[in-house]
Amino acid sequence: MSFTLGIIGIGQFGTHFAELFSAHPDISAVYAVDAVPERIDALEERGLSFAGRFDTVEDLLASDVDAVAIFTQRWTHGQIAIQALQAGKHVYSAVPMAIEEEEIRGICAEVERTGLVYMMGETSQYNAAVVLARRLHQQGVFGEVFYAEGDYVHDMDLGFYDAYKYSGGEAWKSTASYPPMLYPTHAVGGVLGVLGDRHAVSVSCIGRPDTRGDGVFDKDVSMFGNDVSNAFALFEMDNGGAFRTNELRRVGYPSHKRESRFRFFGEESSFEETIDVTYWHDKRDALEVTDLIRTESTMSLDDPRLADVSPTLRDAFVAGAARSHHQARLPQEFQGMPNGHEGAHHFLVDDFARAVEAGAQPVVNAWRAARYTLPGIIAHRSMNEGGARLPIPDLGECPLPVQDLDVDQAPLDLAALTAEVEAAKIEG
Repeated sequence: MSFTLGIIGIGQFGTHFAELFSAHPDISAVYAVDAVPERIDALEERGLSFAGRFDTVEDLLASDVDAVAIFTQRWTHGQIAIQALQAGKHVYSAVPMAIEEEEIRGICAEVERTGLVYMMGETSQYNAAVVLARRLHQQGVFGEVFYAEGDYVHDMDLGFYDAYKYSGGEAWKSTASYPPMLYPTHAVGGVLGVLGDRHAVSVSCIGRPDTRGDGVFDKDVSMFGNDVSNAFALFEMDNGGAFRTNELRRVGYPSHKRESRFRFFGEESSFEETIDVTYWHDKRDALEVTDLIRTESTMSLDDPRLADVSPTLRDAFVAGAARSHHQARLPQEFQGMPNGHEGAHHFLVDDFARAVEAGAQPVVNAWRAARYTLPGIIAHRSMNEGGARLPIPDLGECPLPVQDLDVDQAPLDLAALTAEVEAAKIEG
């Protein structure tokens, strides 16, 4: 069995993922729709052939295509996902899931009603550091994790201006003011992607109004009425612990080297990631695990396929596998293909395709996606209420069968694996 897929939005992400969806053995045909059809033309001129194209999203949803992948403007994802589910389509959605609580509830309701597959493509789920920390947590290495941190540190100067100009046209400044906490999943998803049995129950958030004065984070220009470029949230967890996230758009930090970073503190051991060094440590020793999460490039930064991507964003589109990743589960067709976001792209496409084929929900299903997204929406609300501590509704666990592709992993011996890496260095 195989299925057909329609990609909604052939922009910088849609273009990149179209190649992977087309190569997956479980996907028999890929279609495309974009409000700027010249983008589809350009991709086909570079050698990727679509089975067909549609003039509008409505035309695609009325067709017999089995599934859709949504890569449109971030504030449009929720409504399109609901429309697609109502039209009988399986849904892969770029982040965020939605920017309104009602849309999140609507997606979960439609998935439960129809049994269709919904997946949010959160890259942090397969960030190499998150994978390593998750494997440790699944083995009980940390003990009870009582505090964690997840930061998305992506300065506007490092590619975001160009990205918003590409997608927003002449009105790009009105959209570039997108509120930081409404794009929370790279930070929240990385934390909860490790602590899969935990969720946030309350939040207090503070935002810092922007001071650049270039008309981007200007309430009079912003379609969101937002002037905050940096936001800081403290979440209470259901085990009485806490995690903190920062969503930073004005920060002196090399985002192209590591745009998300994480820390986990447990009663037995801890894990800390910095820009270029990462440690796991317990009450006796500290073990550097940097080489276990180091990714290799899968394509040149000058590759023509990245022509529309700002040079300062291209690193995110080339990073491939790390030793912490479980590459053996991926289809052979992905060998040597472009990857990105610390090796996440291959796993995201494979997760969705295998879930549709199995008739089961993926790991980042609608309910997990809600736990990654809704905390940011409530944090944004808290920020606008002066940091008030607000409760976070929890929609619960997925009530449908979930295909977990991460559980069948051999126990991870960190010391032995690190010694193997060091030996390879010496031999090299």
